[in-house]
Amino acid sequence: MAGTLYLIPTTLGDSSISSVIPGDVALLLKQVKHFIVEDIRTTRRYLKKVDKSINIDELTFYELNKHTTPQQKSGFLNAANKGNNIGIISEAGCPGIADPGADIVAAAHQQNIKVVPLVGPSSILLSLMASGMNGQSFAFQGYLPIKSGERAKAIKHLEGLSIRERQTQIFIEAPYRNNHLLKDILANCNAKTRVCVACDISLETEFIKTRTVSQWKGKLPELHKKPTIFLIQG
Repeated sequence: MAGTLYLIPTTLGDSSISSVIPGDVALLLKQVKHFIVEDIRTTRRYLKKVDKSINIDELTFYELNKHTTPQQKSGFLNAANKGNNIGIISEAGCPGIADPGADIVAAAHQQNIKVVPLVGPSSILLSLMASGMNGQSFAFQGYLPIKSGERAKAIKHLEGLSIRERQTQIFIEAPYRNNHLLKDILANCNAKTRVCVACDISLETEFIKTRTVSQWKGKLPELHKKPTIFLIQG
């Protein structure tokens, strides 16, 4: 009988385990011996933070990132096919969402391996919950283009889509470009368009604020190198 693929959440930053990770998840982590992860070092630290009694040397890690080849990916589920449970752990939050773990989940379904998502923090959903924007219809757009001209065009397109569909548009940026993205949003959107900035979610430094473009101007938060979610609704 094949093992189970567990989608295991982790913290969104340096927050306490008990505040964001359910006890059932912590118990499961002590039982799983095979992990598919983005970064082995980060995962080891997380596991030790969850429970110091976890013996890291007994565990097997498979690293999944942009450098992982299709041939390597194809072997990641061999342990599950041999009856072992496997856990996928992202760098932050819930795996499979804006995350390379989605490829492994898709392969698990194809191989008839049971997939179990576990409860934990998702910066995308938490920011939407706190934004006051439309939670009935929304879209996560991932990263916007880096080049200024293409980015401006993308922002205007998403604002138009938000107005036409009455839909919240959600996107992210590399943390060191957050300040530039916010300035571009304010420069290219209508004065009445609402913009939510959700930064350091679940941390002591959490900042979540929704204002119109006109209200934001001249009152910008410092977002450099801070994990941030941006939401707009026209």
